[in-house]
Order: sequence, then structure tokens, then C-alpha cells
Amino acid sequence: MPIRVRLTIAFAAAMFLIVLLAGIFVYLRVSADLNDIIDDALQARADDLSTLVQSSDSGPPPLTAGELAGGASSIEEGFFQILTAAGKPISTTLQASAGAALTHQQVRAALRRPTIFHGTVRGIEGEARSLGEIAHDARGRTYIVVAGASTDDRHEALENLSRTFLAGAPLALLLASGLGYLLAGRALAPVRAMRGRAERITLERSGDRLPLPAAEDELRELGQTLNTMLDRIEAGLTRERVFVADASHELRTPLAILKAELELADRPERSGADVRDALRSARAEVDRLAQLAADLLVIARSDQGQLQIAPESVSLAEVLERVAGRFRRRAEASGREIVVEGAPDVAADLDRFRIEQALGNLVENALRHGEGEIRLSARHDGSRVVLEVADRGPGFAAGFAEQAFERFSRGDAGRSGEGAGLGLAIVRAIAVAHGGEAMAMSADGVTVLRISLPAGGVRAASGP
Repeated sequence: MPIRVRLTIAFAAAMFLIVLLAGIFVYLRVSADLNDIIDDALQARADDLSTLVQSSDSGPPPLTAGELAGGASSIEEGFFQILTAAGKPISTTLQASAGAALTHQQVRAALRRPTIFHGTVRGIEGEARSLGEIAHDARGRTYIVVAGASTDDRHEALENLSRTFLAGAPLALLLASGLGYLLAGRALAPVRAMRGRAERITLERSGDRLPLPAAEDELRELGQTLNTMLDRIEAGLTRERVFVADASHELRTPLAILKAELELADRPERSGADVRDALRSARAEVDRLAQLAADLLVIARSDQGQLQIAPESVSLAEVLERVAGRFRRRAEASGREIVVEGAPDVAADLDRFRIEQALGNLVENALRHGEGEIRLSARHDGSRVVLEVADRGPGFAAGFAEQAFERFSRGDAGRSGEGAGLGLAIVRAIAVAHGGEAMAMSADGVTVLRISLPAGGVRAASGP
């Protein structure tokens, strides 16, 4: 069922309940007011009758309705009676055959205090309402004076009121439901507008956004949230497109070289030595492709939040020495030196393989693009563990330090340098998987690549 219809039904149900409660309240209030009016009139009539009894010294006088102030104009509309203390009628405006207007129990109640009675009285059409109270004549004799009135007019007024409600309530509900339907449609108009725009948003029109209502309400907040989600999706799609384009670019060169080498090796005029050289070159390109595929897998898993780490207690000094040992011979071959610094007693719960992979990528970057001595260091800096690889050289180009850890980013815009531009991106992915971050700085001829990790689990390394 559409929301608009459900809102209309809910609105109609609420209005029905309100009308019902209002009708019950008005009915009860009018009924009580009518009772009060009748009781006040009965009290005035009973007081007049008590005055007649008190002024008489020869017994209760005979009664006629017209003699009493505020009396009924006809026997059918009201009546008066004077009863003895035993409940026997002495004087009455009713027919003689009507008998006493009060029962013996009602007489006893009236002897205690003035009391209102409701019921049938012979000689009065319909139901009657009576008031009985004590009166004493001039000789001190006790009587009960009774003033009564028919309640037919009261019943007729309440019936008219009920009929009015029964006739007007459906019309009121119908009007309220129509108004609720219109208001619901107006309130949901922004939703229809957002839905219509959402149907037109495609990958080709990803820049479109949902229209926002002018009112600062929940629908506007929903639209803003959905637009923010579309921004994230578009950014992710753009990132994936760039990723695919960059990966295709990086794969094209080694595949082209591999194809050329195999074609050369397949020529009949090539000697055995030439074929072996071609195969060695092809194997090198295959290794490069395998490394690129492994790097791309790490980046892809990182994007999906699936880069798994297996923390274990490791000595950071030991990790630095292992990484330096892997690259020391290569550094010496190029006339450079790798130096390990840092406190040997710093240990932490880290994924040894991933941290060594990240540090290895930083050293690889320093060997390819830096100059002079390469320094590896580790320290416990307050709430962080900091790993650094520093070297001397030209450093990063202006503004490139902030992009250094982006995938496929290289200082040469033409991508003519060595590597695929994924090494530092993998460093950042590993740092993020550990809950940390990676950054690059260049100043005064020194380039520093830093990995900063949370200090949770950091402690002094155990001795040998």
C-alpha cells in the first residue's frame, strides 16, 4: 500500500478517534448540564413547597402546580407531593390513583438528607427525576416534600445531539481524509522528485544529484545523505577507472617487450646465444609481470578492506636489520651504505611479513631515486611507533610529496622511470591495515619516508 494511502488511513483513524472521544465528552457534558438544570429547578420547587408547609399550622395545604413559584405548568411536565414520615401521600398534584412518588427506601433516604431520585412515577409520562427533603410545619410535625419533573425533554435533547454527531461525523471524517490525502501528497512531493532524478542517474550521468527540498527537514537530510553516498560511489568509480587504466598502461610495456623477445627468438636466423638472451629477457619481463600482479592484488585487497594482517611480537631493531640485510649488497654495488638506527629495546605486535614488505619498498624507493647513505630507524614516540627510511638526494618535486603514496604515482609524468608506481601505495595500504598512516617529507636535501603506527602492544623487547 502506498505511503500516501497509509498516511491518509492513519490520519482518518486518528480523526475518527478524536471525533468519537469529542462526541462522548460533549454528550456526557451536556447530559450533566441538563441534570444540573433540572436539579436546580427541583431544588427551587422543593424549597417553595417546604415554605408552604412551614407556614401552615393546620396541616399540609392542598397543592396545585400553579400556586408554586417556578412550578410546572402542567401535570405532565412536573408534580409535587407532601408525604408523612411513613411515606403516605397527604397532598399531591398527581392523580389519587398514582400513590406515593417515593418508595419506602427512598423515603428513608430523604429523611436523612435531601436526595435526588430517578425512575418512573405513575401519572408522569416517561421517566421522572425527583427531589425529596424534610419539611416541618408550624407545630413541628415532620413531612417529606417531593418535587419532580419529567426527563423526556432531556432525553429528546440528548437524542438530537447524538443524531447530529452521527450525521456530522462521517462528513467530518470524509473531509479530514481528503485533506490528509492532499497534505500527504504535498509532503511526499520531494520524495517523488528525488525518485524521478534517481531513475535518470547512470554511469554516463554520474554527476547528477538528487534535488533537495527547501525545508530543513528529515527529507532534506535524507537527500543530503544520498547525495553524499553518490559522491562516494562516483569517487570510487573514478578511482577504479583510473586504476584499470593505469594497470593497463603498466601491463602494456612488459607484455610488448615479452612479445617482441619471443618473436625475435622464433626467427630461424637467430643463434642459440641470441635465443638464450631473448629467453632471459622474457623471463625478466615475466618476473616483472608477476610482481606487478602481486602488487595489484595487495592494492585490490586493501581497497576491499580484505588485506589481512597477522600480528605477532617482533623486535623493531631485528626487523630493521633483516630489511637492511636484504638490500645491503645491492647498495654496496652502487657505492652506497645502509645504516640502522633506533632503540634496540622497542618491540610491538605487528605483522612481520607486511612490515618488512613496507620497509623493503621504502628502501627500494631510496635506492632507485635517492642518493647517499640510507638510514633506517625506529622509535617509540608517545602514543605512536614510528619507522623511518631517510636518504639524501633531489627529493620529491614541488607538491609531489602529498601524492607520493597514491597508486601509479611517479615523479616523472611520462612514466618513463623504473617501477610501476605501486611500491609506496602498498606501504600506505599496509600502514592503514595496521591502523596507522604513511607520509613523505623533503627538506634540506634529506628525504624521509615515515610509517606511523598506533602504540598499542608496544613494550620493551625481551633479551636474548
